[in-house]
Amino acid sequence: MRRGVFGHKGFGKWGRGGRHGKGPGRGHGHGQGPGLGCCAACPVADSLNDCPPGTTCRILRLMGCGAVRRRLLDLGIRPEREVTVLRNAPLNDPIELMVGDSYIVIRRREAAQIEIAHV
Repeated sequence: MRRGVFGHKGFGKWGRGGRHGKGPGRGHGHGQGPGLGCCAACPVADSLNDCPPGTTCRILRLMGCGAVRRRLLDLGIRPEREVTVLRNAPLNDPIELMVGDSYIVIRRREAAQIEIAHV
């Protein structure tokens, strides 16, 4: 049996489950690839990415996983909130939103993970 960096259980070198990707320290779960930030197994019906400026919509659910989902929740983008798309950048990457009394700018990649319903 090969030893890891932090002793005989192999906790440092290949994660908690050892070298072969088994156990809680390995894998991303639910079809998520490394570094993507969203689950590939979850289809998005109508996303915030598709809304033109001036549109008001209600957030149904967040499709992101991990740090991306946590960031959106920390910014106040939660299910059942109304969001107004104010403007898009000239090269179409960031989107400016009004959530409540706050103005928020998010990336297109993050906006594509927010499922919405038009109000």
